[in-house]
Amino acid sequence: MALKGLRAAFSTKPHHDVDAEGRMALSDHLRELRARVLRILVALVLGIALCLVFFDYLYELVLGPYNQARQALGTDVTSQPTINGVGGPLMTYLKLSGFAGVILTSPYWLHQIWAFILPGLHPGERKWSRVFAAIAGPLFIIGVVVGYLTLPKGLEVLIGFTREGLTNLVEFNDYVTFFTRTLLAFGVSFEIPVFIVLLNLVGVLPARTLATHRAWFIVGIFVFAAVVTPSTDPFTMLFLAVPMCLLFFIAELVCRVLERRKKEAQEAGPGPDEASVL
Repeated sequence: MALKGLRAAFSTKPHHDVDAEGRMALSDHLRELRARVLRILVALVLGIALCLVFFDYLYELVLGPYNQARQALGTDVTSQPTINGVGGPLMTYLKLSGFAGVILTSPYWLHQIWAFILPGLHPGERKWSRVFAAIAGPLFIIGVVVGYLTLPKGLEVLIGFTREGLTNLVEFNDYVTFFTRTLLAFGVSFEIPVFIVLLNLVGVLPARTLATHRAWFIVGIFVFAAVVTPSTDPFTMLFLAVPMCLLFFIAELVCRVLERRKKEAQEAGPGPDEASVL
């Protein structure tokens, strides 16, 4: 009986009660939501457990940018990672494994969220949601990789402000938070073209506006990159600003193509199988 109840809790294909218009009952939506939330929780637990098993490799990966920055500074600056408190080592394991588990299982739990929302979308909205999902994922990963590659230089600049005779003690849990926020900022930054095209599709941001205010958009990108990047050197800012400018130009081009196609479709009029507005 317990196995049968667990199986029913995880099942997302119950016998739905459908009304005359083909809509599911509220209880069926809640049942499906419960099943998907349970699946996400199980996936997160398994992902965190896997990260705990391979914690040594994960630790080296996360601490890699800091070690590169420390090697670049040489003997000019003394710096070393530390853990504070009796429970600090345990919190290090849990915090780092938790962050990594969420990232590791993100394709699965994002798919579960998308699969729950998808049935409520119109056919056209489903098509565009698939396109954006296929583009947004790789762009986010590229942004995270760029952030990881530029992080050593940013850490080198920040730690380099340490005065002679002082030792820079980097608390590891704070470093993990800094590391995660930086990579997340880079990943989200690379999603900006997706939002631009989305706003263009709904008519909020036409291509004409992008062209008219292009210079201000570029200035805004550089200001945003200067704020987001962890260091004060111009090189780290350029590593983020230049790809964002290229992605902005690509998004503007895509918006122009979409508007041109939409205009051509309107001028062509309704097809032979489509009803006229009259």
